[in-house]
This record gives sequence, structure tokens and C-alpha cells, in this order.
Amino acid sequence: MATSDFSRRVTGAWLEDHDPGDRRFLNIGDLELESGEILPNVTIAYQSWGTLNESKSNAILINHALTGWSDVPGWWPSMVGPGSPFDTDKYFVICPNVIGGCQGSTGPSSIAPDGKRWGSRFPVLTIRDMVKAEVAFTNKLNIPGYVIAVGPSLGGMRSLEWAIQYPDRIGAICTIGSSAVATGDQIGTASIQITAIKADSNFYGGDYYDQDSGPVAGMGIARKIAHLTYRTEAEMDVRFGRELQGDETGRYAVESYLDHQADKLQNRFDANTYISLTDAMNSHDVGRDRGGVAAALATVKVPVVVVSIDTDRLFPPRLQAEIVELTPAAKPVKTINSPFGHDGFLIEVESVGEIIRETIELGLKLDLVGR
Repeated sequence: MATSDFSRRVTGAWLEDHDPGDRRFLNIGDLELESGEILPNVTIAYQSWGTLNESKSNAILINHALTGWSDVPGWWPSMVGPGSPFDTDKYFVICPNVIGGCQGSTGPSSIAPDGKRWGSRFPVLTIRDMVKAEVAFTNKLNIPGYVIAVGPSLGGMRSLEWAIQYPDRIGAICTIGSSAVATGDQIGTASIQITAIKADSNFYGGDYYDQDSGPVAGMGIARKIAHLTYRTEAEMDVRFGRELQGDETGRYAVESYLDHQADKLQNRFDANTYISLTDAMNSHDVGRDRGGVAAALATVKVPVVVVSIDTDRLFPPRLQAEIVELTPAAKPVKTINSPFGHDGFLIEVESVGEIIRETIELGLKLDLVGR
């Protein structure tokens, strides 16, 4: 079977014989996870833009979202480059792909020490494990700290953990459309997505890599469910309403739109990674073993910029208001008005960009090198 056929029918994961593009790879060694399990010989895929200055004091960390990856311009257009919010004339901008991922970092589709793909044997991850890997990655590159750590959704969770655990390594953080703890509603919706993947007859308990077909249909269903939470009811009605798609199938146009979203993800993502990262998001709780959310956020000393999207139904504005209320170092909530819901952070780049510039100014006020 050709590699391209394997990718389409079994997994959209980045495989060893694919063209890495601009990705680079860094081995950070073994990683002890929050569970106590050891993830051996961990590789982090990453991309960077701009030049690290002599004092290594101009680095910016971007934490990508659930189905994002290291190529920031590919999923966050107009944000990185000369004169852009992440101005590469001034800053060294870097984005590592998370552990558990499927675009080159160690994850379920990676080769385990026994020469087989991890599959169902891949250990359970938490947000804190991802951040621990990012810290090890940062240390390997001999970067003392970051002007800011910034991320949307899953990336915002990781940025918040950076502020709690490693305040001496960052000047400020910006968390966008995210939260301090996963809610019952989020967990419920995510659990249905995971069930759809596992119910696919081609899931094989997570060990589908050597099969002729993988659970791409189940992952497509999961993506359709997720995408509805990423956008808004009003947008779906205005764009599609009860319109038919214009052929003889009798299907509604919104069904074709969701099919398109599912197809896109199937060609670049892995079902096991989707489960692993979703489970990690479900476990997110900055207050775990820290005396609760309020106690954990009260310890944050670096400036925290919290961005809310007014129509976000996956991470509703009350969750960002909670972060601000409980974090003494937080600035007032920055609200982005958008008809696009959670995905507003991808689309309202002018508004988001201005907030990023403001956050960078806050981060620059702190001397990372002198800490």
C-alpha cells in the first residue's frame, strides 16, 4: 500500500517517510509523566521564525490548540512575520507540537521502543505533562525564558500552567478562549466525540496502524460534533438555514459543510491523538492537588491577559471571567466581538493581533535574563 493511501485510509498522522517541510526535531530524552509513568526517548517537532538574539531574551512561545500544529502561519494566518503581531524582525517565535500529537512529536502513532507503533499502549497525558515537555524542550534549546507564552483553547490551558509553575521563565501570558478547569458540558461533548471514534469498526482498540483501514469515519463524526461547538447557532442558520446542497441527494448544505470539515481533518490528523489530547483537555484543572482553582490562580505573579470571545459556546465568557476574578495578576478581560464563536480567535486576527502586541509590551517589562 502506498504511503498516501495508508494515510488516507488508516491515519492522517505525519509518518516517518513524509516530507517534514520546515519542521525540525529535538529529542528531549525520557519524560516522567504526572501519572509516574515514563515516556521514553521523546521527540518534539517544532518550527521557528525570526532570530534568537545574543542574550536569548527575545523568544516568544506559541502553544497551539487541539488540532493545531507547529506551522503557525498554516493555522493562524497573518499573525507571524515582519511587522506582524508576532514580529519576526524583533522576536524569535517558536511553536513546538505537543507530546501526544501526530505531526512529528512523540504520540500514539510514533514508533515505541519495541519497534511497533504505540497505539493503545500510549500513556495517558495531562496538560501538565505537555508543559513539562515544553520546559524540557526549552532547556534543550538553552532558552532562559519567553517574553510571553500565548495560546488559544488547549494552548491557553498550557499557557496558564506556565504562569502557575514557571513564573521565572515567562514575562507574561495570554490565554485565549480557554479556562482554568474543564467543565461538565465540555467533558460531556468531548466524551461523545471519543465514543464515535471508538465505535468505528476500524478502531481495533486503538491498534489500527497495521490494518487496511483506520477509524477515519469515526473521527470524521467526532470532528463534525466538535465543529458545531466551535461555531455559533446564528452563523449556521445565516449561512445554511434549511438550504439543500443543490444536487439530487436531498442533503442539506450544512451537512456538506460538516463533511468538508471532517475530510480536512482526516487527511492530517490521527484518531488516537484526537482521543489522547481530548482526554488531556478533559482532565484540565489548575487546582488539582493545589488546594483548588482559586488557591492555584492566587499564586500567579506574572501579568495574565485573558481573551474572551463573546459568542464562544465551547468556552463561554464566564470561564475567562473566572480566571480574571481569581488571578490577582490578571488584567481586565479582553473581549472580542465575533459571529464565529470559538473559532473567532482564528478569524478576528486584527483584534487578536492588537491584544498580542499589548501582551508583548507587558512581557518586555520583566527582565528574564536577570531572573
